[in-house]
Amino acid sequence: MEIYLVGGAVRDALLGLPVVDRDYVVVGALPEQLLTLGYQQVGKDFPVFLHPKSKNEYALARTERKAGSGYTGFICDFGPDITLEEDLSRRDLTINAIAQDENGALYDPYGGQADIAARSLRHVSDAFNEDPLRVLRVARFAARFHDLGFTVADETQALMQQIAASGELSALTPERVWKETEKALACEQPQVFFEVLQSCGALKALYPELDKLFSRQLQPTANQKPHALQALWHCTQLTADLVCRFAALTLQLDVAALTDLCERSKVPTEHKELALLASRWHQRIHALREPNRDNAEDILALFQETDSWRRPERFAQLLICAQADWQASTALDASAEPYPQRPQLWHWFQALQSITAGPFVAQGLKGPAIGEAIKQARLAQLQAWLA
Repeated sequence: MEIYLVGGAVRDALLGLPVVDRDYVVVGALPEQLLTLGYQQVGKDFPVFLHPKSKNEYALARTERKAGSGYTGFICDFGPDITLEEDLSRRDLTINAIAQDENGALYDPYGGQADIAARSLRHVSDAFNEDPLRVLRVARFAARFHDLGFTVADETQALMQQIAASGELSALTPERVWKETEKALACEQPQVFFEVLQSCGALKALYPELDKLFSRQLQPTANQKPHALQALWHCTQLTADLVCRFAALTLQLDVAALTDLCERSKVPTEHKELALLASRWHQRIHALREPNRDNAEDILALFQETDSWRRPERFAQLLICAQADWQASTALDASAEPYPQRPQLWHWFQALQSITAGPFVAQGLKGPAIGEAIKQARLAQLQAWLA
């Protein structure tokens, strides 16, 4: 029985990145041997075991054969006769197909180290096109490693285009697509994920609303990215909040298109709600750049209609989205462009929260009259500030 560290742990160590998860492949063993050693079996389709102490995953070496559509249509074969090279051959990219033995020696039958040096995301074999999920994984790796200079190899890009054209992407469940999208949104350059998907034709199948939006916003003469992707990038400079990042990306969609995207893709409710708020309100927040006394009712309506009094955290998120959108529409040095609305509106919002029902109840007001009195007091205070 031989045990090898594989996948992301080896890749990240070679890149000088922190190693978070460690996965192992076991060659020349039967499930009974690992069970005897105290490993806990957790795999359903093929034997995967948790180490009795570290709880790291140990999988028996296996091969896969395409037996249906989508990313689940595979038959896995495992056993003591499966070699390390055969196991590595089923992996998506060469940089993920490097193994390390217990003495630190590397096994790299598919040129992963050379592709790390060349900063190339290259598929291991033509079996790559049997799994449509790999299109999203490559796009996510392109986003994750963009700052290190990685790009998709031409031959891998061609296979991704074939998969997109084949219709296989439709076999992916919305939950699986969203999971990859969410991981991409967490990257420092998440816009690259969507760029790669659009360049191979996959975005049209997965997120047709975004594909149309990007195509409409392209400005080839100015060599600029679509506005939505610029807004997403600016949002990453403002916050690590994935809910904000999704809303910044999609707020240029109209409400109908955005609703269709969220419902079809099973986007979480929190993401959908903020995205819809940002779509409806970002332009009105932009218009408050230099407010005057006449804007008091508009500002109060913003606070009221976005439910900010009950959900102040979401209102803070909305202001971040608006700022990201504004900066995306300004000059090249957009990150330095001030957006006074955000701190000013937040300051007013916090100050107006001190106007509560207590004094009006003491005056004898009841029911709806209390709410109206609070509203009028807040409006008067806004007007005084804006005067």
